[in-house]
Amino acid sequence: MEKLVAITACPTGIAHTIMAAEALRRVAAMKGHDLRVETQGSEGVKTPLSDDDIAAAGAVILAADIQVDESRFEGKPVTRVSTARAIRDTEAVLDAAVAAASGSAHATSGSAHATSGSAHATSGSAHAANGSARAAAPVASAPVASAPAPAAGAAAPELAASPAGKGLLVAVTACPTGIAHTFMAAEALTRAARAAGYEIRVETQGSVGAKNALTAEEIQKADAVIVGADTHVALERFAGKRLLQTSVGEALKKADQVVTRALSLPEPEVAPDLGHRVAQAKAQLKEKQSGPYKHLLTGVSFMLPLVVAGGLIIALSFVFGIEAFKEQGTLPAALMQIGGQGAFTLMVPVLAGYIAYSIADRPGLTPGLVGGLLASQLNAGFLGGIVAGFLGGYVARWIRDTVRLPANLEGLKPVLVIPLLSTLVVGLLMIYVIGKPVSAIMTGLTDFLRGMGGTNAVALGALLGAMMAIDMGGPVNKAAYTFSVGLLASSTFTPMAATMAAGMVPPLGLALATVIARNRFTAQEREAGKAAAVLGAAFITEGAIPFAAQDPVRVIPAAVLGSALTGALSMGLGCGLRAPHGGVFVLAIPNAVSPLGVYLLSIVAGTVVTALALMVLKRPLAQPAAPPPARP
Repeated sequence: MEKLVAITACPTGIAHTIMAAEALRRVAAMKGHDLRVETQGSEGVKTPLSDDDIAAAGAVILAADIQVDESRFEGKPVTRVSTARAIRDTEAVLDAAVAAASGSAHATSGSAHATSGSAHATSGSAHAANGSARAAAPVASAPVASAPAPAAGAAAPELAASPAGKGLLVAVTACPTGIAHTFMAAEALTRAARAAGYEIRVETQGSVGAKNALTAEEIQKADAVIVGADTHVALERFAGKRLLQTSVGEALKKADQVVTRALSLPEPEVAPDLGHRVAQAKAQLKEKQSGPYKHLLTGVSFMLPLVVAGGLIIALSFVFGIEAFKEQGTLPAALMQIGGQGAFTLMVPVLAGYIAYSIADRPGLTPGLVGGLLASQLNAGFLGGIVAGFLGGYVARWIRDTVRLPANLEGLKPVLVIPLLSTLVVGLLMIYVIGKPVSAIMTGLTDFLRGMGGTNAVALGALLGAMMAIDMGGPVNKAAYTFSVGLLASSTFTPMAATMAAGMVPPLGLALATVIARNRFTAQEREAGKAAAVLGAAFITEGAIPFAAQDPVRVIPAAVLGSALTGALSMGLGCGLRAPHGGVFVLAIPNAVSPLGVYLLSIVAGTVVTALALMVLKRPLAQPAAPPPARP
């Protein structure tokens, strides 16, 4: 055990000063060292070091971004680092100080031995005295140590690998600011896991985005999952794993207990039913998403609640009359204001904001939201929002990865530098370059769809319907769905009606087929057909995926045929839908769908056609041979 003293100081003396002191104290305690820390800042000196503390210390750590008086440490080995290094690379800093202290101790021991030898020499010998002085000299000129800095672009130093054969843990740490506690908790969990003999991968969700993002393979292999966070962390990817949720403070201060608790959780019981298989299929589809497609779907997923809420609230305003909202001060007017001027106004900004968020994480949110709002104001619609989202995300990510600041100013990047520069770039491009051309395209597309009728409407409906069934939740399905949802902001409702009706048909048709053609399905498939009926009624097309995976050659063509028919009928009959989700459960809301009767007819027609096609394409299962009659 070494006795050490330290000083932490930054220009403000608030965040980095305190966080560096906390990190040094915690790691020193874990490594068994005795450390006294003095903090210096705008409010003066806190927990000052005494003369006895300094005299007893084997080495000094100066974690400072400002000038610190070192005169009282004369003769002591000093390790000088920035506060940022002390926070993020605490162990290396302490190891350097301990090494310096050990070197100083050896020098002091050598000096004492030389002095003892001079005392036994002839009294008054000037030569012996001079030799003693020369031997003691290294103490006076103590070495100055510096913690080795990692190479540019290199990752933080890794600890020694844990004993093999005990398994893997994965974790996510996040705090509201995402600067210090996020990384300190990750470091604490890493040490605690490896002390227990486990490897660990920790994803940090900080102020500049997620670092060391966990892969699906790592999550699949993990024995348990730890989420140490004081902010929202999406948990869907950890379904079926032992999961411990705690605060980032507990993960930092009681990391060993957190690891023990996570490993002691019981294994979750996952029933191999259709719902579970659908969830697995959706997770696999999501894992395959990458690049622009993934970013676009992220934006759409965050926009959907606004579209659903806004569309249904607008539909409720029509209960009192189609034009009742025009009378100010009435309930219909209030409902229209909430749905149309509230929720629908936020649709495009949220779409753009979360596309940018998917690309650049939190730094992309501001330019994306502002760009999306400008797209709405410039009448560029959802196409302008998509352009603004991608532009904001890639600009923010480029600034994040390219701009380099001194360590003590690094905290300004996520709150000042990136939002300011990226929002300026996106805003100016939207106003002067992108807005007007995209607005013209959006206006032309809207006018074309509104004026479309007859054969063209039927063809578009059939195309959208077939796209919804061809890959049942995959890229083609999502392309049709995104196109239809985006048009809701322009008050174009017929494509959305066709898309939802067609998306309901595959699982509904399969459910019907398991009832009317029982001899073509196994007992397990017939049982799964009941769950598929519920999923189809709720507009969850993925409910058909387990059937399609087992027999794609017959199931997919049958589903495409029925969905194309439903889409064609819906568009040809002029059905409109104001909400982008909900299935049959949204049909009970007045004016959400119009006309309702023929819309239901189109869904029934597609369901029946899919079931009949399956009867034709699938052969009856071979019946087990009857047992031979028993002999008398």
